[in-house]
Amino acid sequence: MNLAIDVHYKETYAKAVGVLFDWEDENPKEIVTAIINEVAKYESGQFYKRELPCILELLKQIDLEKVDCIIVDGHVYVNDDKSLGLGGHLYHSLH
Repeated sequence: MNLAIDVHYKETYAKAVGVLFDWEDENPKEIVTAIINEVAKYESGQFYKRELPCILELLKQIDLEKVDCIIVDGHVYVNDDKSLGLGGHLYHSLH
Protein backbone atom coordinates (compact mmCIF):
# COMPACT_ATOMS: atom_id res chain seq x y z
CA MET A 1 0.00 0.00 0.00
CA ASN A 2 1.10 3.59 -0.66
CA LEU A 3 0.73 6.71 1.45
CA ALA A 4 0.66 10.23 0.00
CA ILE A 5 1.00 13.06 2.54
CA ASP A 6 0.71 16.83 2.40
CA VAL A 7 0.39 19.56 5.01
CA HIS A 8 -1.77 22.68 4.82
CA TYR A 9 -0.83 25.64 7.01
CA LYS A 10 -3.19 28.12 8.66
CA GLU A 11 -2.25 31.07 10.82
CA THR A 12 -2.32 29.18 14.12
CA TYR A 13 -2.16 25.50 13.17
CA ALA A 14 -1.45 22.98 10.41
CA LYS A 15 -3.50 20.09 9.04
CA ALA A 16 -1.66 17.03 7.76
CA VAL A 17 -3.55 14.70 5.44
CA GLY A 18 -2.53 11.21 4.37
CA VAL A 19 -4.17 9.14 1.64
CA LEU A 20 -3.67 5.38 1.71
CA PHE A 21 -4.06 3.64 -1.65
CA ASP A 22 -2.78 1.00 -4.04
CA TRP A 23 -1.62 2.09 -7.50
CA GLU A 24 -4.58 0.43 -9.22
CA ASP A 25 -7.21 1.98 -6.89
CA GLU A 26 -9.77 4.40 -8.26
CA ASN A 27 -10.61 5.58 -4.74
CA PRO A 28 -8.49 5.83 -1.60
CA LYS A 29 -8.54 2.99 0.89
CA GLU A 30 -8.42 5.47 3.76
CA ILE A 31 -7.84 9.17 4.46
CA VAL A 32 -6.14 10.12 7.72
CA THR A 33 -5.80 13.63 9.16
CA ALA A 34 -3.97 15.27 12.04
CA ILE A 35 -4.20 18.79 13.42
CA ILE A 36 -0.90 20.19 14.67
CA ASN A 37 -1.20 23.23 16.94
CA GLU A 38 2.48 24.04 17.40
CA VAL A 39 4.06 24.63 14.01
CA ALA A 40 7.54 26.01 13.41
CA LYS A 41 7.86 29.18 11.37
CA TYR A 42 9.01 28.80 7.77
CA GLU A 43 12.79 29.07 7.32
CA SER A 44 14.12 29.40 3.79
CA GLY A 45 16.19 26.33 2.96
CA GLN A 46 14.99 24.52 6.10
CA PHE A 47 11.46 23.52 5.04
CA TYR A 48 11.76 20.13 6.74
CA LYS A 49 11.88 21.80 10.19
CA ARG A 50 8.30 22.94 9.64
CA GLU A 51 6.86 20.04 7.68
CA LEU A 52 8.54 16.98 9.20
CA PRO A 53 7.00 17.25 12.70
CA CYS A 54 3.55 17.48 11.09
CA ILE A 55 4.18 14.38 8.98
CA LEU A 56 5.53 12.44 11.96
CA GLU A 57 2.42 13.35 13.95
CA LEU A 58 0.21 12.00 11.15
CA LEU A 59 2.27 8.80 10.91
CA LYS A 60 1.43 7.93 14.52
CA GLN A 61 -1.97 6.84 13.17
CA ILE A 62 -0.58 4.60 10.41
CA ASP A 63 0.64 1.00 10.59
CA LEU A 64 3.86 1.55 8.65
CA GLU A 65 4.37 -2.21 8.33
CA LYS A 66 1.60 -2.10 5.70
CA VAL A 67 3.08 0.84 3.74
CA ASP A 68 5.47 0.19 0.85
CA CYS A 69 5.88 3.76 -0.37
CA ILE A 70 5.50 7.21 1.23
CA ILE A 71 5.04 10.15 -1.12
CA VAL A 72 5.76 13.68 0.13
CA ASP A 73 6.10 17.04 -1.57
CA GLY A 74 9.81 17.43 -0.87
CA HIS A 75 13.15 16.29 -2.22
CA VAL A 76 15.34 13.57 -0.74
CA TYR A 77 18.42 15.64 -1.67
CA VAL A 78 18.28 19.37 -2.35
CA ASN A 79 21.60 19.75 -4.17
CA ASP A 80 24.55 17.89 -5.69
CA ASP A 81 26.30 17.87 -2.29
CA LYS A 82 23.48 15.57 -1.12
CA SER A 83 22.17 17.94 1.54
CA LEU A 84 18.98 16.36 2.81
CA GLY A 85 15.58 17.75 1.94
CA LEU A 86 12.24 16.82 3.49
CA GLY A 87 12.21 13.35 1.92
CA GLY A 88 15.69 12.58 3.19
CA HIS A 89 14.95 13.78 6.70
CA LEU A 90 11.74 11.72 6.73
CA TYR A 91 13.64 8.64 5.59
CA HIS A 92 16.23 9.04 8.35
CA SER A 93 13.51 9.68 10.94
CA LEU A 94 11.89 6.36 10.08
CA HIS A 95 15.06 4.23 9.96
